[in-house]
Amino acid sequence: MTTGDPGAGAELPPLVAAQHRAMPFTRLTDCGMDPADARRLLADTGAGLSWQDAAEILADTQLERAHLAETSGHTVTARQAHRFAAAALMFAQMAFQTDTVGKRELYARHTAATAALAPEVERVEIPYRDGVLGGWLCLPAGPPRATVIVWGGLSGWGAAYLPVADAYTARGLACLLAEGPGQGESRLWHGLYVDEHVTDGFARFVDLVEADPRLGGNIGVQGISFGGLFAAHLAAADPRVGAVVVNGAPAVPTVPEFRTAREQMAAVVGTDDPARVTEVMDALRFDPDKHRITCPLLLLHGGRDPLARYEDQEPFLRAADPDTSLLRIWPDGEHTLYNHAAERDALTGDWFTDHLTTNS
Repeated sequence: MTTGDPGAGAELPPLVAAQHRAMPFTRLTDCGMDPADARRLLADTGAGLSWQDAAEILADTQLERAHLAETSGHTVTARQAHRFAAAALMFAQMAFQTDTVGKRELYARHTAATAALAPEVERVEIPYRDGVLGGWLCLPAGPPRATVIVWGGLSGWGAAYLPVADAYTARGLACLLAEGPGQGESRLWHGLYVDEHVTDGFARFVDLVEADPRLGGNIGVQGISFGGLFAAHLAAADPRVGAVVVNGAPAVPTVPEFRTAREQMAAVVGTDDPARVTEVMDALRFDPDKHRITCPLLLLHGGRDPLARYEDQEPFLRAADPDTSLLRIWPDGEHTLYNHAAERDALTGDWFTDHLTTNS
């Protein structure tokens, strides 16, 4: 993957090179970073500044910009700066694979920056087990025609997908950006992790949509990266799901070979016991002979995705009705199609509109 920064051709230390591969320029901008900040982050970390420090400095600059704009009455500029700061802080916390104090502090700052976008972005909280599931609700200008619930995977969650919500609200759809079990504040502050019953946690967001009188119409779900596995399971298990998008997910999850990836998955499950992590992953295998998706399915795949091959995603298609399922492949697409973000979001926004509303 190309990073887009001027120093991309230089040889980098192994940790920095891994961070640049996991968080290339296309991913940074896809999840809402200012393009200038994204280039600065890659350049500064390539020059030796730690990832978390470089990203936090950029966030601090955007927060100062937001403050100055607010005091001058420039609310549109202030909102833009808060969004750029929230995105920078989302990526800052990704420097930590495990749930350290530093990761929690950075994610708390990300949440505060996102909360400053109210009332355009509304914080929601759902009691679940002994904790709270969090999320962000984005509403269109008029009454919602339907609602789409969106969640991420192992490292990017919730407000990381504000640009997706923009595409949906522009089409008259409400969008709920979920932080499910193993994700965001639900995990970092409330100890809710991925287990064999993770689908029950994500179903609570469907409950919330049904209970909110502002949110009429049908409900769609979209899972990005590893979260696509959870979306497929929920669509197979819950008849309230009217349409589902799976983007870059493995149908058969396995414990990664590389240490940092193993640490990340262990954090999602909430244990250092590799046997327990394997047990959970085995329980989450999506078997098309056992799990049938009866609602319309849109499967997205990037031909250059190093994390989810087509063969890894194909079982989701076999679980769906061929008359109501659609496969879209970008031959040069990166993981979750970072490098085709605008076209991807237009496609999914239109597809959800066609399948969840009576008038497209």
